[in-house]
Amino acid sequence: MNIKGTFLTITKSTIIEAFGLEKWNAFMAKMAEKDKYFKDTVIMTITLVPVEKSIMLLDGVIDEFFNGDRKNSYILFGRIAAKFALTKGGFYHFLMQTKDIKTFVENNLPKIWSIHFDGGSVTARLENNDVLINITDFPVKNEYYEKFITAYYKQVLKIFGKKSTETVLRSISAGNKDVYIKYALQDA
Repeated sequence: MNIKGTFLTITKSTIIEAFGLEKWNAFMAKMAEKDKYFKDTVIMTITLVPVEKSIMLLDGVIDEFFNGDRKNSYILFGRIAAKFALTKGGFYHFLMQTKDIKTFVENNLPKIWSIHFDGGSVTARLENNDVLINITDFPVKNEYYEKFITAYYKQVLKIFGKKSTETVLRSISAGNKDVYIKYALQDA
């Protein structure tokens, strides 16, 4: 399974803003030494990057710039990625134009997944005041990457105008066959 190279664009912009271009370039030189993929591949926003390579890069960023704090950093990156991609001026801001919450949840949340990933699938539904997201055929067993995804969707809902409390009901990293998340909505 692959993820679009927008993840790298977002990560690069975030690190350069916080730590500077020189530190980013030094970090990428280390990544190129560590794995030939980062030496030989030009990653653009449309490049399909193996998810394992994106995890390797994010883990490297976390080790280099965030003291190895995977739990909190993956959550932070999920929020930042959603803001970068979906707020005004972002690559996918057009998806935020839908005003009806049910249409937004059931049509656009799955589209957000398929824009980023070329595998797995997402169904989303609105039941009462809960958004239920089910991710199937997701081959990555990584607790932190699941936190990234959970935080990403929570931030998407916040950008839409709804605060939420999330509960992970099922998780691949916990041994389930899918990821199933409930977001209890509140007004933002």
